[in-house]
Amino acid sequence: MSGIWALIAFIAVIVIFNSILKRNIGESMIAGFVVCAAFGGTEALSIAWHGLIDAMQEEVTFATLTFVFMSYLLSISGVMDRLIAILSSILGRYRGGSAYTSTVASGLFGVVAHAGSAITATVGSVTIPWMQRSKVSGPVAATIVAGNAGMGITFPLSSSFFILTTSATVTPLLAADDLVVPLFAIGAWCLLYRLVVVTILIRKHNIQPMDAVDIQPLRRSFASGWHSLLIFIGIAIPVLATIGPTGRFISDRVGEDAEGAISLITWLPVFILTVGLAIGWKALPRRIRDWWSLLGETSNRVGVVGVTMVAAFAASNVLASLGLPAQLTELLENVGGLPTIIVATLVGILVMLVAAPLTSTATIAAIGPVAFATLVSAGVPPAIAAGCVLVFSSTEGASPPGAPPIYVASAIAGIDPSTTFKPLIIYYVIPVLVIGVFMAVGYIPLPV
Repeated sequence: MSGIWALIAFIAVIVIFNSILKRNIGESMIAGFVVCAAFGGTEALSIAWHGLIDAMQEEVTFATLTFVFMSYLLSISGVMDRLIAILSSILGRYRGGSAYTSTVASGLFGVVAHAGSAITATVGSVTIPWMQRSKVSGPVAATIVAGNAGMGITFPLSSSFFILTTSATVTPLLAADDLVVPLFAIGAWCLLYRLVVVTILIRKHNIQPMDAVDIQPLRRSFASGWHSLLIFIGIAIPVLATIGPTGRFISDRVGEDAEGAISLITWLPVFILTVGLAIGWKALPRRIRDWWSLLGETSNRVGVVGVTMVAAFAASNVLASLGLPAQLTELLENVGGLPTIIVATLVGILVMLVAAPLTSTATIAAIGPVAFATLVSAGVPPAIAAGCVLVFSSTEGASPPGAPPIYVASAIAGIDPSTTFKPLIIYYVIPVLVIGVFMAVGYIPLPV
């Protein structure tokens, strides 16, 4: 059971260092990683080294750092200000308009791009500055965006969807086509809940419409900033290259599966940054010395985020090496015979524990089939059981301390990520567990 104890120690050390000793989240994550690796005993150094090497090769780390730099560059070039001015002209007069827009946009983007970090970075790079302009605090804005990251998992055709539905355990009981309609309904319920959360946060924090003096007439803001809308070309190019008719067209021409060959999380920041530079180049430095100064201004933010991301992924790799997924799977196999609501709750908690340090894809690969089988044996219909497992795993985007979307959103907002941990658990992690359990026992109606 070393993996389970290592997970407990990992979380405890981070909480102690960050909350009690008041160290920054980067130092706290490093300490958690070291303690976690220590559970490897005589192989601790080897496990830690391989975990660290693999972590530094993660594409999410590259994408996160790129988005940090990109958001800063778009800000100083004025591109983001002009885009926010247009959005504010349309919705700025409505209370919480920016927060509602962020949530709906995350749901819509989640239908086509299922990676939590990609959803957070793409939607957050626009809506977090907008929310802050609407006088939403940085922690609240980052919480909303990171909390929405998991919606891509709760809609059909994500990588987690295919891994689950093609496993040997699931295939005899459920075809992938049979899960599509129920999962669209599940995704809609999850989106509806998040809209309720946003309403609660708007009222709790007394978020008001933007001041009238900050809202330009739409005709004026559009005339001066229409070219800022071209930033969405940077989003559209990689997305269209991987999905739908355009994705199939490219796949047919190059002889490769475009969706498998083109990584959205890698190419989204590259394309957005490229388009942003082209739009706002007049406001950018001209001399090498000035560019060096600009890079220096972003170094502190990039440094903390980079260290945090590498430590989080390294700890995740160590936990996998220590057998955490297999140990939790063994626990799941021993919960048969209990009432359905208890079984669903235990399955949900165990899936979420695995998803906290791992990605949703890794979670489903490790524990998804046995979680599905456990729910089915407790009387849950196969389609609903599969949907619930995906719902539980969707918390990987909002589960502190290791979820990458937390650090993406916090970097864009320019805040300490630890300020989002408590609200994320209260408003997103625990309620999503309850939603999944209620779906399993039939309290939330779903098509089967």
